[in-house]
Amino acid sequence: MKQNKITIAIDGLSSTGKSTIAKQLARKLGYIYVDTGAMYRAITYFALQKGYIKDPHIDEKDLIQDLEKIDIQFVFNKDLGFGEVHLNGHNVEQHIRSMEVSAMVSPISAIGEVRKKLVALQQKMGKDKGVVMDGRDIGTVVFPNAELKLFLTASAKARATRRYKELLDKGESVSYEAVLENVQKRDHLDSTRSISPLKQAKDAVPIDNSDMGLEEQFERILSLVKRKLKA
Repeated sequence: MKQNKITIAIDGLSSTGKSTIAKQLARKLGYIYVDTGAMYRAITYFALQKGYIKDPHIDEKDLIQDLEKIDIQFVFNKDLGFGEVHLNGHNVEQHIRSMEVSAMVSPISAIGEVRKKLVALQQKMGKDKGVVMDGRDIGTVVFPNAELKLFLTASAKARATRRYKELLDKGESVSYEAVLENVQKRDHLDSTRSISPLKQAKDAVPIDNSDMGLEEQFERILSLVKRKLKA
């Protein structure tokens, strides 16, 4: 599998398990895994820490001026088996998964200068192929020529239930209703923004995992990967 490397682009709605399947594939294939959503979360976390976000207002001017000061890297954690997000030298993997960040990541992602910076970085990370990248516009903008494109979907209730359980496991005090509202709001913002809106690439394979187990999903996607590698 390694000698014939391809680019795998995984797009889809929030909380559809894109990063989970991407990590599994990367480990199986020996590929690099890039969680682009985490990159936008890192910038959102940066903006919150700097006081540039006072919901619903975002101080875009100051954030844009500070973009050159933002360094995002994925540092491999051998115990976890994947790279954790480091912002300006600090591990922020846990901080960027909070509801506070989730509530503001979509509007931050809609800022043109933010997307331009991160798309360029993402393309640089995957220029040599052998990469699994997940996000919202990987198959349409970042790697429109990716050999395999997947688009993950699931019902809003199914996604909210998964996200709610994840947050409870992390010790966060949240209500299911708040999580469901956040999921629905992000769907709307992601799909209606003027810059790189979330949409399924014409040649992407749609996968609805509302009622699909992780193992079933992995085996189905792995079979698609093997077909592309043989081709």
